Parts: sequence; structure tokens; C-alpha cells
Amino acid sequence: MAEPRYAFLIDLRKCIGCRACQVACKAENDVPLGVYRTWVKEVEKGRYPKVRRHFTPILCNQCEKPACTTVCPVIATYSMPNGIVYIDPHRCIGCGYCMAACPYAVRYIHPVRKVAEKCDWCWPRVRDGYGPPACVSACPTGVMTFGDANDPESEISRLLAREATVPLKPESGNRPQVFYIGLDDEAARLVAEGGEE
Repeated sequence: MAEPRYAFLIDLRKCIGCRACQVACKAENDVPLGVYRTWVKEVEKGRYPKVRRHFTPILCNQCEKPACTTVCPVIATYSMPNGIVYIDPHRCIGCGYCMAACPYAVRYIHPVRKVAEKCDWCWPRVRDGYGPPACVSACPTGVMTFGDANDPESEISRLLAREATVPLKPESGNRPQVFYIGLDDEAARLVAEGGEE
């Protein structure tokens, strides 16, 4: 069997905006106040009186061609063979180039450690066999699916083959590996413009 190549699927039809994923991520990764590795963007769609709130979980897209790795002057950010883009905190100098290069704005400088941090799909947890990323485990409505896209029998492979999915900002050329079900053009535009966190 081929080496694992991880991917992430978010089914927006199921998201209720509870932010359990956001809280689980903060707890699992000891994320300080004021910054996030995973968060839920909230946008309004429609025109009065037919306006609805829509929720879109945002996390690192672990891109196949990540711009963040090409700008790092000390090679602290790199892609692992399994597709996860990782930051070596011992090499990072906190210059912020990777933050500027990321089209998804999913990186931050840790306020105490002064190094770049981001979602790594809970790689230590996954690697050590403790289950899927914390956000996946915490979601009460099954919005998130994580797994090996190289395994045709995996749940994520079956969903990607069966469902119509889109990534955020495919025009960036980074080839993001987070796929959304139910993300229409208007929601994608609103998320890209900002929206409420």
C-alpha cells in the first residue's frame, strides 16, 4: 500500500457553529488566548428579510504546493511525505514570511515563544495512534472527516469520490488539501473577505 497522504473534508451542511472544534484545538495544542489554529468563520448570506448565518471552519490546508515553505529563510517550514506542512519550532526565527505567503491567514506568531505556529492536523496525536485530529473528535455533528486519501477504502476517499467538493482559494495555486461540501461561491467569497470569527 502507498504511504499515507492525508486530506481533510468539511461538510458545511452539518455545521451548527458550536465551535467545539475551535475549543478542542486550543486545548489539545495549548494555543494561547487571542490566536487560533482552527476557528469558525461566520458569514451572513442573503438579503433582508431572507438572511442566514453560515459557518465555515478554517484550518491549515496542508497544501501540496505550499507557498509558505518556499519563503522560509531557515527551512523551518516544510512538507512531510504524508502531506502535512510542519513547522520546526527549533529552527523558526519568527520572521513572519510564512504568514505573509499563506493565502488562508492560518498562521500566527506565538506571543511567548516568538515562533510561527499553525494547525498541523494534530500530527503528534495522529502519529502516535491517539485518533484523528482533536477537532474531528470533538465535533458533535460529524462535520469533519480526516484520513488517508491514498487508501481507496478510507472514509475520506469514499466521500471525496462521491460528493461534490471544493477547496478554498484554488486560484492560489497551492493545491489545498482541505475540501468543503456545501461551500458555494458567495460563501467562499465572504470567507475570503474576512467574515466574523
